[in-house]
Amino acid sequence: MPVESEGLVPAASPVIGEAEIEAAVRVLRSGRVVQGPEVAAFEEEFSEIVAGRHCVAVNSGTSALHLSLLALDVGPGDEVIVPSFTFAATANAVRLVGAEPVFVDIDPRSFCLDPDAVAAAVGPRTAAIMPVHLYGHPAAMERIGPLAERHGLAVVEDACQAHGASVGGTPAGALGTVGCFSFYPTKNMHALEGGMITTADAETARTLRLLRNQGMEQRYANEIVGANMRLTDVAAAVGREQLKKLAGWTEQRRANAAFLDAKITAAVTPPVAEGAKHVYHQYTVRVSGDRDAVQRHLDARKIGNAVYYPTPVHRLRPFLKDGGPDPRWDLPETERAAREVLSLPVHPTLGEDDLARVADAVNETGSAS
Repeated sequence: MPVESEGLVPAASPVIGEAEIEAAVRVLRSGRVVQGPEVAAFEEEFSEIVAGRHCVAVNSGTSALHLSLLALDVGPGDEVIVPSFTFAATANAVRLVGAEPVFVDIDPRSFCLDPDAVAAAVGPRTAAIMPVHLYGHPAAMERIGPLAERHGLAVVEDACQAHGASVGGTPAGALGTVGCFSFYPTKNMHALEGGMITTADAETARTLRLLRNQGMEQRYANEIVGANMRLTDVAAAVGREQLKKLAGWTEQRRANAAFLDAKITAAVTPPVAEGAKHVYHQYTVRVSGDRDAVQRHLDARKIGNAVYYPTPVHRLRPFLKDGGPDPRWDLPETERAAREVLSLPVHPTLGEDDLARVADAVNETGSAS
């Protein structure tokens, strides 16, 4: 098959502009490079997009999940309800605190936790629910929140892909007990690397600040056992510049998604639940035929694409039982999604010609579900 003469339409395109470079240089010249004024300013500014919640900056999204569970006193003997259709960090965080993940199935439309499956999985050892706002579509928090409240459970939002998403006007990160964000370079905004934890509870926020800094608020006055999961001021300065652009980038992602929705006919485009604001960290379609063949066709047409996630977490080696999947986890929608999903370029640096090439290449495959 001949290769298109046009250049590659990349699957993702992290932005590092002059403003980010200048911010990083400013911090390096200041000499205040770790847990300094840039981190404090980043936390304060990020609070504005999570309904004024307390914000605690850390060094990664995984650290955000890990420390959140520690701050909520989740540990050995506890169970945490999680999706299996997600990145492994979600379940890894549960294991890192000594608790056990309980995998439940997803809603086939949103790819997020199925609230009915969550309700069926609550047991005497359940301590928390960890919904993932996958691909930038928020989970059904209007049902998960009341369910957690009835059972006295914490809700840890994995919002690592959902900066600016919302349900019923309430932003991701302000829908649970705590919210966790990632600033990895391919996210909707980044800080080179980093994470943020959000909470409405001042005491939880203080505990998180202790946990990220060796258990200290004042130097050498350790109050609890903590770790070094601090964010650098260089990362925070980059994050502050990215945050200024997030709203515009989000609307461009949504406009790009609308264009693809209107043009793609050979795959099932991602629906959006009523009252939900999707921010399209990924634009993920379903392909019912030979997905490998579709990917080969897109590769030949120089259209970036990827599968998130080809192997459900409960099938990964650390979560197997006796060499195979734990028989407790019967997750048909998770398994089907892993076979069918394909993510296409949607990032805000794309032009209309790029988007048209994406849609045309998909439609050439004729692989509608």
